[in-house]
Parts: sequence; C-alpha cells; structure tokens
Amino acid sequence: MTTINKGENKFYVGDNIKEPLAEITFIQIGDTKIVIDHTYVSDELRGQGIAGELVEQVVLFAREKNRKITPLCPYAKNKIEKTPEFRDVLGV
Repeated sequence: MTTINKGENKFYVGDNIKEPLAEITFIQIGDTKIVIDHTYVSDELRGQGIAGELVEQVVLFAREKNRKITPLCPYAKNKIEKTPEFRDVLGV
C-alpha cells in the first residue's frame, strides 16, 4: 500500500511536497465545501490505483470535517459519481 501524506489543501505521494509523485489538490470554501481542482499521478505510478486512493483520502477528509465535495477535476468527478459509497459527500 502506498503512503499518502497530507499537506495544506492537498494529499500527496512522495517525500517532496513540492515535487510529489502523485497529488490531489483542493480548495476549502467556508466551513461547508471542498472543491477538488487537480489530480496528478506520475508515469511511474500510473495504473496502480493511486489516483483513486487520493480521491478516497479527500472523501474521508470531507466526512471528518462534515463538508461536501464539488469536483472540478474530471477524474475526481468521475470517480466520486461512479463510486456509490462516495456519493454522500458529493455536492454541487
């Protein structure tokens, strides 16, 4: 299993937060909303389900903070909409 680190408004894989091997970034709006704006996975990690794990981390974070997610990133939007257990945090 891959170690996923938490940064300010991001979850990432790798030792360097400024040059991660994979990341998902988001913006927190007020106390109710998280907007996912970007997901990236390096070539060396592609095909291992890392992007899905990153989305799951944001979903867990949203639940913990009692917030809804608005996914602007196409990957995150697709993943959340197609995963029934994630739909509870899907906002508009």
